[in-house]
Amino acid sequence: MAHSSSRRQFIKQTGTALAVASVGFPAILTSRTTEKLGVALVGLGRYSTGRLAPGLQRTEHCELRGIVTGSPEKIPVWQERYGIPDRNVYSYETLPEIANNDDIDVVYIVTPPGVHARDAVKAAEAGKHVWCEKPMAMDADECQAVIDAARKNGVQLTIGYRLQHEPNTQTIIRYGREEPYGAVTEVASGAGYRGAHRGPDNWRRIAHLGGGALYDMGVYPINAARYATGMEPIAVKGRQWSERTEMYGEVDEFTEFELEFPGGVVAKGETSFGKSTNYLDVTCTEGWYRLRPFQTYSGVQGTTSDGTRLPPDPHHQQARQMDDDALAIKEGTAPIVPGEEGLADIRIVRAIMESSRQDGARIAL
Repeated sequence: MAHSSSRRQFIKQTGTALAVASVGFPAILTSRTTEKLGVALVGLGRYSTGRLAPGLQRTEHCELRGIVTGSPEKIPVWQERYGIPDRNVYSYETLPEIANNDDIDVVYIVTPPGVHARDAVKAAEAGKHVWCEKPMAMDADECQAVIDAARKNGVQLTIGYRLQHEPNTQTIIRYGREEPYGAVTEVASGAGYRGAHRGPDNWRRIAHLGGGALYDMGVYPINAARYATGMEPIAVKGRQWSERTEMYGEVDEFTEFELEFPGGVVAKGETSFGKSTNYLDVTCTEGWYRLRPFQTYSGVQGTTSDGTRLPPDPHHQQARQMDDDALAIKEGTAPIVPGEEGLADIRIVRAIMESSRQDGARIAL
């Protein structure tokens, strides 16, 4: 597979086109937008194995061409399954060398949240576009470091919030903007499951790797409250605790929170590893609408107060997400979920944690 230096230069240019477009100049468009972008997955855990790699077999604008892993035993399995050549296989330590590989245009960070910033900055500094799984990073400083690295190196950065690409979720966002049921007055949302993350090395049990229900699942209801209202919260309250302390002794098994928005709008959220919950309910001045379930990989569906049905979309969510993001790179347009979106959620996550440490005190944002 030949990938010329002119092609690499084009892909680089489309990343910097975002800056041009933001000040009113047209994005770069060429016949090369018909080519698929090469994606390297960083981290070959369950999400990459079960959702992203299969999703890349269904995409129109990108394809799987490389892997980055710290588990050598996984390499032959992935090479045989997806035809990945030796030259496109990297470890976390050799990730910077991807700068010299014209096969790879995009690096998708799928490692534990505690090392997202480390790997995303390396990818950006290698001149590759960066897709980063949620949650974006551990704190606001790490998020900003990734944003700065992408901007400095002229590459596009997007966060893997697949739901913002999902049609029923996009309808909820549109409802919030157009107000067919009146202005939003209240949001209630929950995302959680009954987990059993056994083994001391499971990152969801380890605080410095981004473990705990709030980081892992809580960003779903936080993000939902923001896109459902179309506003940013001005204050938060939160409470975190664990019941199975032998498993979740250093992270939260349960988190409840309340987001205060301008105009008195309130969003109540919950997340946990201790019970299954999956809903988004939006109350308005002239009606309501909801998604149940709202954050599963398939079957997202809803109803409204006037009987409108929002039926499940049959398409592969991650394939849709990656195609949207690849097309944004190719056409030089802004991504649906830029890095700033991930940063906004992490600021709220950290404020909820601080509120819990202060016995549920109101924390201004």
